Order: sequence, then structure tokens, then C-alpha cells
Amino acid sequence: MQFNGKTPSINQIRYFVAVAKYLSFRQAAGILGISQPTLTSQISALENLLGLTLFERSRTGTLLSPQGKALLDAAEEVLQASQRFSEVARDLSEGEVVTYRLGIPPTLGPYLLPFVLPDLHKRKPGLRFYVREGAPNALQHGLLRGEYDLILSPLSGENSQLITQPLFKEPLKFVTPSDHKLSGKAYVKPEEISGEKVLTLEDRHHFHHQVQRICDEIGADLQRDYEGTSLDTLRQMVVMGMGVAFLPGLYIHSELHKPEALHVCEIADMPIERQHSLAWRNTAPGRKTFREISIIIKEIIETRLSDAVTIVSAAPSPLPKR
Repeated sequence: MQFNGKTPSINQIRYFVAVAKYLSFRQAAGILGISQPTLTSQISALENLLGLTLFERSRTGTLLSPQGKALLDAAEEVLQASQRFSEVARDLSEGEVVTYRLGIPPTLGPYLLPFVLPDLHKRKPGLRFYVREGAPNALQHGLLRGEYDLILSPLSGENSQLITQPLFKEPLKFVTPSDHKLSGKAYVKPEEISGEKVLTLEDRHHFHHQVQRICDEIGADLQRDYEGTSLDTLRQMVVMGMGVAFLPGLYIHSELHKPEALHVCEIADMPIERQHSLAWRNTAPGRKTFREISIIIKEIIETRLSDAVTIVSAAPSPLPKR
């Protein structure tokens, strides 16, 4: 093969980087939202265009060729530059009124944003948010790919391309049916929960894995046969006597209007909480605005939700690579 002098498309470069990252055409195609034959065809076209073999393919898997490794850093720089170009052009075209794409987990968004967005809009009337829900890992991947401008979530991974601003810590409360033997106690000892059947959400939720760690630590029995699809479903399962559960403090603050149906308490000498942060790409043209937004959000939360969460005071900083 010989380089023919033509320039690869942005999509072809994006496809190359995706396959190089996952070393799997099937997985890369799924992430990109295209069919595997289409991806294979585009990579072959790119190789013909460049006159290079970018990947070593065998029955056991896919590997980057030496030429592919040599091109990878440059390909990633092209994608980042393309992303910055699109972001600057969008901000310029929208003038004073800017719409930012905000990602947030479904276990947080409905119970936080109604308290925050109205006041934020009053203080920054030129800002608009297009909000989409998703699991934290998916949100982080989407942020890196440019699908979101900001995400608000308990980030589970570290990446030097992101800046995070810790906002607040949210307690997880232990809840039982009103007729449970532990009902009526403000605090229960960890050993009193040992052996209890604990219900939680499906394992696609970050919340599921945190509850799993708690159960492993205190010896409780996480029920995999009764996983809820939402916090409302989980609450109803507890009310029906199917088990006990942990529920986020903001959910209880926002939705538990009939406390007699459930008993809410805490684990003695074992504070359980999850930390939420606002995150954005360190190359985002709106990063100065995002810092300001994070400060305003913290001020609003401290004013309106100080009885439900604890504000975290920390300066935003890039996360180091592992």
C-alpha cells in the first residue's frame, strides 16, 4: 500500500481511535453506534488511504500495529481540536444565551435539580440546560466524547482530561418497613443488620455497587433476585416487606411524604455517604463559566438543602491518570 495524499475524514479518525482504545471491532462499533461491518469497512478504507496497516487481526483478537501506535497520539489530538472547534463555534453562534448539555444520574437528578435550576436561572438568566440522565460511567464516557458539556455525578474513574469540582456529600439512610424489628430506632448497630435481606437497584447503577460494598462490610445479604429499576420501585418493595434498603438522603428529603410507611434511620458509628461533583473537560471553552456555575450551585444547595446534604469545600483540579 502507498499513501495517496488524500486527507482522512474526522469520522475515520474517530473510528481508528475507538478501535485502538478497545482493541475490539465489536465493542468499538457498539460504543460508536454503528454496525461492525460498517466499522470494518471504514478502517479498511482508512488503511488504504494512508497506505498503512493500522491493526493486526487474528482469531485471538485485535492489536495495534507499530504504525498504528505511531499515529494514535496525533489522531487523538485531531479529535480534540475538532471538538474544541465545534464548541467554540457553538458558543459564538448562540451569543448571550448559551445552552449547555448536562448529564446526571437518575438517582440524583429528579431530587436535586428542582431545588437548583430555578435559582440558578434567576442568577444566570442567559444560561439554559439540556438535561439527560444516565449511569455515571456512561456520563463520564459521554463527557469525554463531547456528548455532554457538564456532568454532575459521583465519578467512579480518574482522567486527566477532566476537571472536577466536588459539590456536596449526600448521606445514605437505612430504611425498614414500619413493622420491622429494627423500626423505631434512630441508630442501628452494624451487627444488627448482619443477615438482613437488603434490596437495591440494578447493577447498571453506581448506587448498586456502593450498597454492595456496604453489605459486604457489615455482613448483610444483598438480594439479587429483587433488584429495583428506580428508587420509587425500591421504596415500594421495602413497604411491601420484601426486605430492607439504603436510600439516598435527597430522595428521602424530596419524596418521602409519608414517613409512617417506612422507618428511616442510620448505622451507628458508620456514616455512609456518596460525594457528588460537577465535571467538565479541561479543554472546554466554557470552563471559566463552569467554575462559576459550580460555585453558584454550591451556594444554592447550602441555602436550600443544608438539612439534607453536606457541602464540600475544595478547589477544582485535574484528576491524575492512574
